Amino acid sequence: MIELRNVEKWYDTGAGRTFVLRQINMDVRQGEFVSIMGPSGAGKTTLLNIIAMFDSDFAGEYYLGGHAVHELSHKERNKLNKRYVGFVFQHYHLLEDLTVAENLDIPLSYRDVKRSERQAMVADILDRFHIVAKKDLYPSQLSGGQQQLVAVARALVAEPKLILADEPTGSLHSSQGQMIMDLLKELNEQGTTIIQVTHNEAWAAYSGKVIQLLDGWITKNP
Repeated sequence: MIELRNVEKWYDTGAGRTFVLRQINMDVRQGEFVSIMGPSGAGKTTLLNIIAMFDSDFAGEYYLGGHAVHELSHKERNKLNKRYVGFVFQHYHLLEDLTVAENLDIPLSYRDVKRSERQAMVADILDRFHIVAKKDLYPSQLSGGQQQLVAVARALVAEPKLILADEPTGSLHSSQGQMIMDLLKELNEQGTTIIQVTHNEAWAAYSGKVIQLLDGWITKNP
């Protein structure tokens, strides 16, 4: 499903070129659950943003579902992102002027789902995450943990082929984190491909493969 070939990312500064990713070669098969681990500054989030097609400023080759992402225009990448990807951000990225239910509706509206179907899908995800009572509240009225639950629900509501999660349980207490990881595992068992960035060994154990990054290099890729 995903092929990265010699992917590199750098920034040019007055002191010279600073590399964030170096010679990344990585394959993820359809239906795999992959964890990316490494210390802060290792390049984990940068790599996830490239896979999500948020960042196109990189060298090397990237193929997603047979599409040569590195050759696509900005518009084509956006279209592919909407078709394939659900993304769980580390810091929520909820729209402050929309209610919980309206935030959950956004990914579905991008996919041209009929309004009646959207309402049913939003109702279902609210129920699965036990946040029905929060549906008419705004993000500012929620705790950090509740906002993170909504952010995860938003990534899953459109049933994407690929879920990318940047520390999906970072703002949650242990029981909420367990619920999210169990749900991701269930989705993976149903065929959804998942790539998560995590520092938590217990959450990484949910995946079938752990890739280690250090200073932009892959140091472990089973």
